[in-house]
Amino acid sequence: MASREPLLISVPIAELRPTQITVGYREVAEKRRRWRAHDPEKKAAFLGSHMIPVLLGPKKKHYVIDHHHLARALQEEGEENVLVTVVADLHKLDKDAFWTVADHKAWVHPYDADGKRVGFDDIPKAIADLPDDPFRSLAGELRRAGGFAKDTTPFSEFLWADYLRRNLKRKGVEKDFTQALEQALRLAKAPEAGYLPGWCGPLDG
Repeated sequence: MASREPLLISVPIAELRPTQITVGYREVAEKRRRWRAHDPEKKAAFLGSHMIPVLLGPKKKHYVIDHHHLARALQEEGEENVLVTVVADLHKLDKDAFWTVADHKAWVHPYDADGKRVGFDDIPKAIADLPDDPFRSLAGELRRAGGFAKDTTPFSEFLWADYLRRNLKRKGVEKDFTQALEQALRLAKAPEAGYLPGWCGPLDG
């Protein structure tokens, strides 16, 4: 049986529903900077190759399961619509069953800016309403700096953010991000980080 082509739909960013509580605002700003650096004619190609994966949920709302930062960055840059690809059609489920399935499939990350698990009702209803988690920004920058490898584990950068949160103070991250990144790079090589996805091992010697 031939595999079906993915169903691509253009959806207003304002109508997308998040499946996580926070984003890293510095991470969003970095994506905005990269977007502005694209030639105008390349922007359409970029959007065509960066579809937002979603679940079709109750009332046929589209729930984003990845690329929250990209969606937020595009919205802040004035883009109104994005292409989405429907990963699973769960629109016939009631709300409780929908969240239970999403939770079991690791399609939702209901953890707040303190790294604490909260209820599904606490997840913001819009991409524009996602609050800042500076440790998520630090984790993203840590990966780009080679602190850990990109990994397919769902929400892997939130796992790293939580590790960093337990070892660094939020005020320090907000006050001196560069110094926090240097500390994060050392923490990333520690054996204690060995359980994390994409861990690259301790420094030799």
